[in-house]
Amino acid sequence: MTWSIVAFDRTTGAFGVAVATRAFAVGASCPFVRAGVGAVSTQSITNRYLGPAVLDALARGLAPAAAIESALAGDDGKHLRQVHAVDAKGRTAAWTGKHCVDWCGDRAGQQAHVTGNMLAGAATVDATLAAYEAASALTLPERMMQAMEAGEAAGGDRRGRQSAAMLMTTSEDFPDLNLRVDDAVAPLGELRRLLGLWSATWPARQAMSPSRANPSGNTDLDAIEATWRAQGLTLQFRR
Repeated sequence: MTWSIVAFDRTTGAFGVAVATRAFAVGASCPFVRAGVGAVSTQSITNRYLGPAVLDALARGLAPAAAIESALAGDDGKHLRQVHAVDAKGRTAAWTGKHCVDWCGDRAGQQAHVTGNMLAGAATVDATLAAYEAASALTLPERMMQAMEAGEAAGGDRRGRQSAAMLMTTSEDFPDLNLRVDDAVAPLGELRRLLGLWSATWPARQAMSPSRANPSGNTDLDAIEATWRAQGLTLQFRR
């Protein structure tokens, strides 16, 4: 009851997932990313344990197909599941269980993969992948956004629209980008709006935030207050 794209950007080392569905809060269930390891979406009758299990297997060195197989080995409901992944070598793989609802299937691209179920038709995944691959000059979030918009224009989820999400990580133990639209009439439209806000504000926040390279982040009180003044705020730290 979902379609999604998982992708790897070799230039930045970023892993991303974008997903949309006619169900509540898809971002809480389907997308998983891990810096330096991979990206996964687990969907259909979703088993959230599969995302971390696939990432753990990728981290041990398994290829995506083997990682998915190992994660599904103990799942008696594996034929209700749909899972796909991309790893740090750009390899992709997918599983669509025999009980998944038509239309269901997947398409593999260059360091990207699209899969879906309960869709209006194959055109949804075809258009999603084609739009992603045509937008190679854009950032990973923007490529995924355009891809999902193209998939929706081609039919999307055959039941309608409700939620969407986008998740991306680069170098840290937590996502750079984690956007969720849990319930909306036009979830991809709202996701597009949120992505615009993130794009406008993230560079400044990233420069100040703690990271692996700078575990404390920016702690210069005067510099932080200067950013507040630039926003028209009169806030001050206690000294």
